Amino acid sequence: MSVEIKVPNLPESVSDAVVAKWHKQPGDYVERDENLVDLETDKVVLEVPAPAGGVLKEITAETGETVTEGQALGTLEESDAPEKDDDESEDQASDESAEQSDKASSGDKTDESPSKSSDRDSARSDSSGGAPSPSARRAAADQGVDTSGVEGSGRGGRVTKPDVMRHASAGGARQEERVKMSRLRSRIAERMKEAQNTAAILTSFNEVNLQAVMDIRSRYKEEFAAKHGVKLGFMSFFVKACCEALQKHPVVNASVDGDEIVYHGYQDVGIAVSTDRGLLVPILRNAENMSLAGIESAIADYAEKARGGSIQLEDLQGGTFTITNGGVFGSLISTPLLNMPQSAILGMHTIKERPIAENGEVVIRPMMYIALSYDHRIVDGKDAVQFLVAVKEALEDPARLLLGL
Repeated sequence: MSVEIKVPNLPESVSDAVVAKWHKQPGDYVERDENLVDLETDKVVLEVPAPAGGVLKEITAETGETVTEGQALGTLEESDAPEKDDDESEDQASDESAEQSDKASSGDKTDESPSKSSDRDSARSDSSGGAPSPSARRAAADQGVDTSGVEGSGRGGRVTKPDVMRHASAGGARQEERVKMSRLRSRIAERMKEAQNTAAILTSFNEVNLQAVMDIRSRYKEEFAAKHGVKLGFMSFFVKACCEALQKHPVVNASVDGDEIVYHGYQDVGIAVSTDRGLLVPILRNAENMSLAGIESAIADYAEKARGGSIQLEDLQGGTFTITNGGVFGSLISTPLLNMPQSAILGMHTIKERPIAENGEVVIRPMMYIALSYDHRIVDGKDAVQFLVAVKEALEDPARLLLGL
């Protein structure tokens, strides 16, 4: 019996998807619930399992095609799994081995007719294809050219000396490749452009001495990992510091809705995660109530799901404030773009040892530049600067986080 393979129910607010990849081709047998095809939405990749066991009969929605909820993707012919006949497989392998042996033996015979010998020599010449001529090989050695990337103009596509010289004078192969944007990359582009076109974005900077945080991590990292099963990183300190600062400066945690300012009485903090598919921002909901261990554990889980392609749309929706860490890639300073409709985003950067003045003396300390990009329509420069100062004070004296100061 034929069974239709359909687009499953799409997440709320998602109207369509793009066929990203078929894992099976017509004629392939599939088990029930085995992943048949990946569908890419604006945020996540959905797996479409086989509705029954059988043979994939037809694909009606090809890779790259846009599909909607309930649309047919293909058909499956229900059947039992094919039984493998071990004896038959062994006999077939034996026959193939014998056939190859016969062909090898016949190649040793010397009673070939002149015409067959000529045909064989001609085939051998044609099979050389784009092999370089002796003069081309010498020219390639002199010019330092890899002939595998040179297009041959000689007989049968053979690479000649002029081909090598033209390739060398042109500076080598000038290849181009056009790749269509993925659904996620297109959506990221739309949102980034929307932020620039809508908000009045301004960025303020400060620097943080992370010596106190590094001392705490060095002292307690082993005990922390043993008790909580997760490493103590920098991000949890930054999340806690930002939550404290957001409570002191609630306009930084607000958003614009038409001609109204929406003040959020909670801190849903988005953590930017880089994946092969693009940037994803899973949300730590009510981050103000989370412990350092809870934050680190949630971030680790989100990062694993994001890079494994199993993150859910609801994990990415909402958020009142975002933190992005370009420092993991070596960025010294940057101006991050807003994650609309949020009004602010904090950029972390790489830690560098730098000389600073401390108690009248020059000392070397691990320093980080931090940047706050904000929507100047509702966030004044004073609020932005005071927010950054509050973050700086909390990180340079982590006891403030425990005392709520």
